[in-house]
Amino acid sequence: MNRDELVSYLDEYLDASHGEDYCPNGLQVEGRTEIRRLITAVSSCEQLFAIAKEKEADAVLVHHGLFWNGMSYCLTGMQYRRLRHLFEGQINLIAYHLPLDRHGEVGNNVLAARAFGLESVEPFAVHKGLPIGFKGRFPTPISSKELARLTAEIYGQDPLHFDFGPDPVTSLGIVSGGAQRDFYSAISDGLDAFITGEVSEWVMNVAKESETHYLAAGHYATERLGVRRLGEDLAERFDLEVEFVDLPNPT
Repeated sequence: MNRDELVSYLDEYLDASHGEDYCPNGLQVEGRTEIRRLITAVSSCEQLFAIAKEKEADAVLVHHGLFWNGMSYCLTGMQYRRLRHLFEGQINLIAYHLPLDRHGEVGNNVLAARAFGLESVEPFAVHKGLPIGFKGRFPTPISSKELARLTAEIYGQDPLHFDFGPDPVTSLGIVSGGAQRDFYSAISDGLDAFITGEVSEWVMNVAKESETHYLAAGHYATERLGVRRLGEDLAERFDLEVEFVDLPNPT
């Protein structure tokens, strides 16, 4: 399909124009006009772009793009080496960051909430003016050990679990990535447990003193769900050839 039509569809579907972000969303690097083969992945890196060039992809769709607020504008060193693969392969780079975390159908957090089997799922944790996470309740309370097991199953790696909350667990909030500060939203909302990707030093004491479970399942792992599902939906809707490239990162 035409590149500009695909980007316009994604911009509208993901509501990319609303809210602030730390990066540009949408088309970041222009390649060939017609897209037949699409690679999806979590994070931009030289290895991913080399794979895309080898597979003769027309576009790469990622959650973490190449350009972030505060970084150098110079295309030298590492950044040049990454871009070289895109330019040589005439590969488009399309990226959606916070829109793909907060989306109500293919977002990282709503997909996780469904995978946990939560009921009464609703947005929570306002970030840059819009709710980014989702929270809900288990239809039947589960043990804290089962919560950790399910987290490992859904995200593909064992979480770091500060096991200080109620047992059994009745409610859960989820905000993918580096959302340590949103732990306070989970506490103020009276949730039993909170899942995100990363953890900071102060979190353990807050979890203990608030008697709330905190599980850090990995930034990469918690943000794998959305872009993969989005690619699957694009393949079905537009008859594109789509492949998810998994380059695991334990952090």
